[in-house]
Amino acid sequence: MSVSSGEEAAIEVRDVNLQYGSRLIQRDLNFTVNRGDVFVIMGGSGCGKSTLLKHMIGLYEPAQGEIFYSGQSYTQADEQQRQTLRSRWGITFQSGALFSDMTLAQNVALPMQYAGVDRAEVDDRVAFKLALVGLAGFEKYYPSEISGGMCKRAGLARAIALDPEILFFDEPSAGLDPLSARRLDELILSLGESTGATVVMVTHELDSIFAIANNSIYLDATLKTWLDSGNPSWLKMHSRHEVVRSFLSRGEAVPDQANLDKGAPGGKEQGKYTTLSKGDSEE
Repeated sequence: MSVSSGEEAAIEVRDVNLQYGSRLIQRDLNFTVNRGDVFVIMGGSGCGKSTLLKHMIGLYEPAQGEIFYSGQSYTQADEQQRQTLRSRWGITFQSGALFSDMTLAQNVALPMQYAGVDRAEVDDRVAFKLALVGLAGFEKYYPSEISGGMCKRAGLARAIALDPEILFFDEPSAGLDPLSARRLDELILSLGESTGATVVMVTHELDSIFAIANNSIYLDATLKTWLDSGNPSWLKMHSRHEVVRSFLSRGEAVPDQANLDKGAPGGKEQGKYTTLSKGDSEE
């Protein structure tokens, strides 16, 4: 099944509810990730950011609604169709998720081996991917022999091993010092621009959000739904929701633009729920 939309849509989430059993996590999620976006899923602690990412990559099934990739429903696809869609993705997790008993080269080579890449090509391609993330010459090192930041970069090299169309990141800079986090942000942005990949990232790091994201969605833990979407820099000043402006400004006072700005540039909807009262919490 396909959905009618612009050709630039890489991912479309339509009327999706997230649940663990009877426990509702998020409801009525509707947003689009355009091709080439660096798209951030953001919100306060416990709002369901990582849960949404896990649904988007197929680890969990939505309780309601559908998720589309390039117009094709992943939710209604059979397993063979899902495998075809997943083959176009690269995924990294918080720790890098490297196999500790394998060298960096062996870790990066795994997706290539599963995909049937000719053995004669694997070594050269592994060396190239490691060089892209600044790890040239580290092919024979084990994860325990390098820093946390280097492990994150090695995980990124593995994620781009098969030149994916979409890259998913779950808290990529978690546990890194500010300088390493900034370098990782720059690397993610550079790789996205050079490869044309669409990037979807879960993070609560505002420095990362403002440095590389051009699109986003804000999930609220109290109302259990999305409040706003769009460019984070624009939302910081123009969101109709005080809680969104507060989140993006680290709690500093931000002028209420509700009566001045009725929507985002380009006519995109900027949220459909009323602003929380002062007594409400975003946690």
